[in-house]
Amino acid sequence: MRYVFVDIAMALKKGLGVWVIAWILALPQVGWSGEVHVAVASNFLSPLKEIAARYEQDTGNRLILISGSTGKLYAQARHGAPFDVLLAADSKRPALLEREGVGIIGTRFTYAVGALVLWGLESGRVQESLARMSKGKLAIANPKTAPYGRAAQQTLKNLGLWKKLQLFLVQGENIAQTLQFVATGNATLGFVAKSQMKDPRFKFKGSRWEVPVDMHEPILQQAILLKPGLANSSAKQFLKYLDGTVAKKIMRSYGFRFLEE
Repeated sequence: MRYVFVDIAMALKKGLGVWVIAWILALPQVGWSGEVHVAVASNFLSPLKEIAARYEQDTGNRLILISGSTGKLYAQARHGAPFDVLLAADSKRPALLEREGVGIIGTRFTYAVGALVLWGLESGRVQESLARMSKGKLAIANPKTAPYGRAAQQTLKNLGLWKKLQLFLVQGENIAQTLQFVATGNATLGFVAKSQMKDPRFKFKGSRWEVPVDMHEPILQQAILLKPGLANSSAKQFLKYLDGTVAKKIMRSYGFRFLEE
């Protein structure tokens, strides 16, 4: 497994500005038949690592994965970061990039439909614990930059709990940090992605509740080819691969659905 992974949030925390990161990503690599710089939403990183390994095995090409919240990746793409492809956790940002001339018209599609889960380390019915919450912290991703955070906010409003639970909220920069808050005990409950809970590398204790799909807007995760990838035949090939049988089988194992289902 020889893909490269860059965590944008971590790089920025270490003091690397977006242009330094862009310069690093643009450095030439030797000895590969094709490279694709893929900006990927945090919730999709684990399945994409598996897909990247199969993609390299099947094509000989390499994916360079840059992970972060969809909002942050959108802003960086808009300001010239050399991403070939964006795999967002929503449909809003890819559509914006398309209208702004950064995304290539005709390449945008929904590659997966995500699901939201409420998770807590303690046993019992977590939805009941949410309703009577009087201490501890409730973790959600930032609704302004993370689609799963926005879905969590919509769910709490539909449950009539948004105002009541304001004092208990702690926001993760992305859905990966939100999961970490709960896993480390820094939050009692947290709204996370189902794909995270299905990650075969981890065994999650406690209890969970898969939020009904009518509690929030559909989480349509869209992909789009970006201007830097227009001349990259491997980038176009990867998007076709993502919409194929091998990739969909991996995505389904992480709890994703598809529009045709």
